[in-house]
Amino acid sequence: MWGILRRSAVDGGGGFSASSLRRTRFALVSARSYAAGSKEMTVRDALNSAIDEEMSADPKVFVMGEEVGQYQGAYKITKGLLEKYGPERVYDTPITEAGFTGIGVGAAYAGLKPVVEFMTFNFSMQAIDHIINSAAKSNYMSAGQINVPIVFRGPNGAAAGVGAQHSQCYAAWYASVPGLKVLAPYSAEDARGLLKAAIRDPDPVVFLENELLYGESFPISEEALDSSFCLPIGKAKIEREGKDVTITTFSKMVGFVLKAAEKLAEEGISAEVINLRSIRPLDRATINASVRKTSRLVTVEEGFPQHGVCAEICASVVEESFSYLDAPVERIAGADVPMPYAANLERLALPQVEDIVRAAKRACYRSK
Repeated sequence: MWGILRRSAVDGGGGFSASSLRRTRFALVSARSYAAGSKEMTVRDALNSAIDEEMSADPKVFVMGEEVGQYQGAYKITKGLLEKYGPERVYDTPITEAGFTGIGVGAAYAGLKPVVEFMTFNFSMQAIDHIINSAAKSNYMSAGQINVPIVFRGPNGAAAGVGAQHSQCYAAWYASVPGLKVLAPYSAEDARGLLKAAIRDPDPVVFLENELLYGESFPISEEALDSSFCLPIGKAKIEREGKDVTITTFSKMVGFVLKAAEKLAEEGISAEVINLRSIRPLDRATINASVRKTSRLVTVEEGFPQHGVCAEICASVVEESFSYLDAPVERIAGADVPMPYAANLERLALPQVEDIVRAAKRACYRSK
């Protein structure tokens, strides 16, 4: 750790040509669409390759967290990185989230670019003071003199059978904090492009993954496999175009919504599916443009309903596009209870495809 701190002081501010090239390539690739690809990649490999390439491109990037080195990560996201980059850049920490998160924030103050892994974002509550009071607020409180280029990443939300203390979605928690950027990928392309953007960003980024998506494979284009590939923060993706109802969601729920859209199509309802990708900043322009086209909105998330991401989207549409609505907005969220452990109750506590179909049909006045 001290070795890379010393090196950062010697290295200085980076080369002009490399940063200019990176910005240019970013502008080119972010303008394209990557809806399909001939190859496939798992979300796990997408995250691993993104970290690997950013560590290779920038010696200031390093990884820290519990079991990220010798064990190669609890979910094998950091597989092979210790062998390739050594223990000064892949740092196994004690089981003390408050301690290693504080070290990470301090390293970011000194000009390094830490990627801090939480074994689950539920454990980030031990470190929330550093994330919010130390990382998120320092740029503002220093009048722009201190940048905090740090990424907090790990699995977020419900997995399966892990109970109330390990199943919470933190999207709304962290997205309510000025100074943080909050990203939530769905596909391999999302994971790869957004994580690269997060690592390159000068501000603290909370990167919310989903454990159940790690092993899923998605089509990925040649452009997305390029080492310069990067997705813009704050821009949503229209996964499926439609004209009858807009459905917004993020992370694992994108897959559920796409399945619901297929069922709705069988009944003659054309759903437009928006993958938010970025929770803060939120792409209000894309959401409102879609609602003004379809005149209906269904919002979906697995987090708690009160003060959630869905609630913020509904407020945005009411404020900016109320006169375009032909039906009340519909919110589909997790049940307002701590997550049950029993599998049958857990399923009832989370949004399901049939819940989304029913809500969309209500919005289209097609419910029985």
